[in-house]
Amino acid sequence: MEKDINKIYERLKRILKKFEKPLEPKMDSEKGYDLWSVKELVIDGRKRSEIFFASIVIQSKYVGFYYMPIYTDTNLKEIFKPELLKTLKGKACFHIKNLDDELEKQIRYALETGYKLYKKRAWI
Repeated sequence: MEKDINKIYERLKRILKKFEKPLEPKMDSEKGYDLWSVKELVIDGRKRSEIFFASIVIQSKYVGFYYMPIYTDTNLKEIFKPELLKTLKGKACFHIKNLDDELEKQIRYALETGYKLYKKRAWI
């Protein structure tokens, strides 16, 4: 079980980086990393040139994992297993203080599921 915040951040960043191309980072630093789908699209009748997908940010005592697909389909919450759900603080922010292989697997699965949802909606 990983408890070092910087090592947790690096492990999560490796997972997120697998979604680069077609997704693009706007922030890529030692403290934060995010991914966006940058393309012209319409969501709920509003034109947009991009949509946020996910990010990680080092905080003082945890790595914040922000998962935006949950805003577009609240049923996604049902895919979260108890280990991941207990780190959820709010609607789309997870506080990752410890990272073991099982939790990493659940985060990877959530990202893959969200990616498929965005692709299905032609947002990617």
